[in-house]
Amino acid sequence: MKIALLGTGRMGLPMARRLCEAGHEVRVWNRTRAKAEPLAGCGARIGDTPAEAVRDAEVTVGMLESGPIVQDVLFGQGAAQAMRSGSLFIDMASIQPREARDHAARLGELGVGCLDAPVSGGTVGAENGTLVIMVGGRPADFERARAVFQVFGRATHVGPHGTGQLTKLANQMIVGITIGAVAESLLLCAKGGADMAKVREAITGGFADSRILQLHGQRMVERDFAPRARMSVQAKDMRNALATAEEIGFDAPITRLFGQLYAQALEHGLADLDHAGLFVELASRNGMR
Repeated sequence: MKIALLGTGRMGLPMARRLCEAGHEVRVWNRTRAKAEPLAGCGARIGDTPAEAVRDAEVTVGMLESGPIVQDVLFGQGAAQAMRSGSLFIDMASIQPREARDHAARLGELGVGCLDAPVSGGTVGAENGTLVIMVGGRPADFERARAVFQVFGRATHVGPHGTGQLTKLANQMIVGITIGAVAESLLLCAKGGADMAKVREAITGGFADSRILQLHGQRMVERDFAPRARMSVQAKDMRNALATAEEIGFDAPITRLFGQLYAQALEHGLADLDHAGLFVELASRNGMR
């Protein structure tokens, strides 16, 4: 297939590489061209503008930073107008559901199909093709996109436009809240004189076990907060979840509390830590290192 990919950052670069390795004809664009240039060695062509990159594509994949940036690239920089009628845009960025619905409607007026398909799995999942992909949009468009999704990981169609983003918000709510629960419980044990590493070991395999306890809990024990998923991104996701809850009249008190905790961590200079670094914010509140 002729596929364009917009946004070759930490996630987009390995995803574009996988498309090339799967035999697709790939053209890419990135705001900072140097970040796209390594893909030339894989056979990808680099567009100077988003419009140039998407012009002949059957499918365009977006892996951009935020809803406003997606809107600017599509409708401000001319990518949407340059897309072929009958082609498909797969937005794999994490944006607000209302933004996804608006983009789908505007693209539909141009004869372009659209799926909102945010992902979970981080850079490791992008590199290994093991991403979890949550897809909103028309079932027929989901079927058209299967060959692309198979390159990236496991895709599930969850409903109409916007529901892929809604599902990603649910994912991020669970991740962010569980990180806080693991951090607070380990710190409580440490404050009371227990060995955090042994506490984590003791409850692993029990009813409280989770990937968060296993992976992020280990990072907390080792004080390893090098960013895999940044605190700033987790805070953004919590804000988006709360904004969406307000729009649909849903009370989310647990998410609101943790949204405040992540926001305060950013205020205290922790934005560039891994989101497991909420541990640092909670430790500081308790006078612990």
